[in-house]
Amino acid sequence: MKQWWQLDAGEVEKLLATDLSSGLSQQEARVRLDKYGTNQLTEKKGHSPWLLFLEQFKDFIVWVLIGAALVSGILGEWIDAVAIVVIIILNAALGFIQEYRAEKSLAALKKLSSPSSKAIRDGKKIIVPSSDLVIGDLVEMEAGDNVPADCRLFSVTSGFATQEASLTGESNPVMKTTLALNEIGEKSTPLADRVNMVYMGTSVSSGKARAIVAQTGMQTELGKIASMIQSIERELTPLQKRLEEFGKWIVYLCFGLVSLVFLLGVLRGGKLLDMFLTAVSLAVAAIPEGLPAVVTIALALGVQRMVKRHALIRKLPSVESLGSATVICSDKTGTLTKNEMTVQAAYAGDTLFQVTGVGYEPKGEFLIGDVPVNPSDQPDLSKVFTACALCNGSQLMEDQGVYKVIGDPTEGALLSAAAKLDLWMESLEEKFPLVEEIPFDSDRKKMTMVRKNIAAKTEDGEFIAFVKGAPDILLDDCTEIEQSGLTRKLTESDRKRIFQVNSDMADQAMRVLAVAYRIFDSAPQCYDAKVIENDLVFAGLVAMIDPAREEAREAIRKCKSAGIKTVMITGDHKNTAMAIARQLGFFTEDSLALTGDELDALSDDELYRDVEKIPVYARVSPEHKLRVVRAWRKRGDVVAMTGDGVNDAPALKEADIGVAMGITGTDVTKEVSDMVITDDNFASIVAAVEEGRGIYDNIKKFIHYLLSCNAGEILVMLVASLAGMPVPLLPIHILWVNLVTDGLPALALGVDPADPNIMSRPPRPAHESVITRDRGLVMLFQGSFIAFCSLLAFSFVLYIEKQGIAEARTAAFIVLSCSQLFHSFNCRSMTESLFKIGLFTNTKLIIATGISFLLLMAAVYVPLLQVVFKTRPLGPFDWILVLAISSFPLWAMELVKKLKRPTSDQKF
Repeated sequence: MKQWWQLDAGEVEKLLATDLSSGLSQQEARVRLDKYGTNQLTEKKGHSPWLLFLEQFKDFIVWVLIGAALVSGILGEWIDAVAIVVIIILNAALGFIQEYRAEKSLAALKKLSSPSSKAIRDGKKIIVPSSDLVIGDLVEMEAGDNVPADCRLFSVTSGFATQEASLTGESNPVMKTTLALNEIGEKSTPLADRVNMVYMGTSVSSGKARAIVAQTGMQTELGKIASMIQSIERELTPLQKRLEEFGKWIVYLCFGLVSLVFLLGVLRGGKLLDMFLTAVSLAVAAIPEGLPAVVTIALALGVQRMVKRHALIRKLPSVESLGSATVICSDKTGTLTKNEMTVQAAYAGDTLFQVTGVGYEPKGEFLIGDVPVNPSDQPDLSKVFTACALCNGSQLMEDQGVYKVIGDPTEGALLSAAAKLDLWMESLEEKFPLVEEIPFDSDRKKMTMVRKNIAAKTEDGEFIAFVKGAPDILLDDCTEIEQSGLTRKLTESDRKRIFQVNSDMADQAMRVLAVAYRIFDSAPQCYDAKVIENDLVFAGLVAMIDPAREEAREAIRKCKSAGIKTVMITGDHKNTAMAIARQLGFFTEDSLALTGDELDALSDDELYRDVEKIPVYARVSPEHKLRVVRAWRKRGDVVAMTGDGVNDAPALKEADIGVAMGITGTDVTKEVSDMVITDDNFASIVAAVEEGRGIYDNIKKFIHYLLSCNAGEILVMLVASLAGMPVPLLPIHILWVNLVTDGLPALALGVDPADPNIMSRPPRPAHESVITRDRGLVMLFQGSFIAFCSLLAFSFVLYIEKQGIAEARTAAFIVLSCSQLFHSFNCRSMTESLFKIGLFTNTKLIIATGISFLLLMAAVYVPLLQVVFKTRPLGPFDWILVLAISSFPLWAMELVKKLKRPTSDQKF
């Protein structure tokens, strides 16, 4: 079946039962509106805020905590019950706040729709709401208008162009035509090449046109993107998955130990109620109540650091996902490149010039080889850029020291290059005022401006036609060539030389324009292109490109060092994409580059097999981007997808980490993203990956800390139970330690300085457990030592000093708390001595342990808290004893590190 772009306007008119002169009748429009629906994007019904809040309680560990709170309440332990409930609600509130704004992408898509349109109905031009447009309507558009629907053009003025970067990734305005594209097959013409179509979500950059509405609402290309966004379900991040698995593992282990202690106690003759209370105490010790909240807070603190590096995190778990990223799929325009066309080379007078400087800033110089040239010594070069400035419809404006282009980016690049030769358009126009313009059109592939030379002394005045256009077309209209400030006949040898230079420039993916002129001794009798654009003098060639960001080179080098693959997915042309990839260093001789059509020819299995060899995809559609992301993810890779246009949104949502551009990014892209780069710089993405790795390292540190401390608490209770000793710690003691004593040092470990070599190691596997086997064994050893110290203090006070059970429990409580505070310094590194790292390199940890110690003192000495915690003041000797015992875990680990230093912290 042929598509709209393959049909001529008359065929489209018949198929859609409309009239190219009078349009639809108002009555027919109402009938079609009822039949096809409004021209709007329908929004998938989202979750209500209440449902979002309730979803925060679906985690397994949360249900266990709810059960523990109920049991504590039933047993009359109201302080424990209230404390657990507060923890649960706090964690749910934090999660709710993060997710509340997550699903607004369709609302952002709707903003791209034009609120009203100029339609032709019953032969009259009327203004109608864009939502009321129907298939078959005739619409009229001009520069500045948003395109209200997908339309087939049937009438355009010369120079009609649309800006489609947000939909296709094409950085330059696209010149449009009304001619049918006669390729065979439904998908033979990529979206970016359908030059007789205009699409909802794009805008008109120049000219006027009339078109037939061919698709509306969800049937438009923008609507298809909306459907893809809705169909993609958000998956858990690697950290969420591992923490969920880990939480279940802890709970199962907890139930096993609780059951064992309870059964052994009952079989040994213990009272049923006492053993049940002991089992509840052990359960409280085993479950890391504060872990979800500490992870969330630590991520939030990391996010604040990332803001300083131009990375704004929208969804907290994506911080961890960044740290495990193995592939970054990036758009080209504006992300890896500057999105500013820049003249890089020129050919004039049989001399090739290189041009320095990037972007529109008129700073830089012209070189022959490596030698700067004096513009006054290069008349041919000056003639080329005089023509570039005078055959130009754009303006180069300075705004607070920054140069911006008003108009076409290509013409802006020409003005900037001319300014480097001190040829400013404003000054030149005073000498050469405009007489007539022959606009560019896609058939001629040329643009001409006829100007009067007011300095000429001829009787009738001198008029000059400045022409620029495609080299292969323009050269056919030239009969002479400019060389050394003089003109001579253009020879066949000259043509071959020019075509060779043009080919060399094009091979470097540069856009090449030819420049020529013609002098008239008097005003031309008519300004028809066929009359003016003949017998031209060839002046030279100008080559330009949207240059790669300098900082992106270093960022990609870092990616290589860190074991992260870079993939470019762009709507631009294949040669341009390959050239930029080569400049940035991620396209080699063994690499492949595919266009969207070539990608369509591959099956999913073939793409899966070859995806690792393909770092460049060009002329792609949103569906192609999704296929690439899915192919990488199918391999088990953790994929970050960057982009700024509407066409990037589905792939951003599908990826493990969706990264939107903050400056050029559309609202749609930002709303579906996990992270927004505020300076649109690829280097900031890599900086975010670096931060993500550091944050995950710190998450492992405080998880290690919390769980080794919990292991100590479990062993205290378990050993005491098995030995027939009185319960050494009350549930309120354990809860206080888990939340207060452990919480602050854990947060301080969350902001520990990152390893300087963090970007020199490969990404960790996405399936790697939070706690490896070796790290687990170290944690068990450390927990055993903490438990030994706590039971030693408990036994000494109870059995040696013969003090009461309250005093013994107070000693155990203090030793358990203080030994964990000393142990927090162990957790900064599994391999390096604390004294080598530096005791004061994390002052936040010192402050946190100090505050925790003061809170512990309050629990022991404040009368009201003494009643709650059932504590008793200790004497000076007991304090010396408990502090000495509490420091044992630190010295033990220092000794272990010295005796057996592992080769890499990664094995833990």
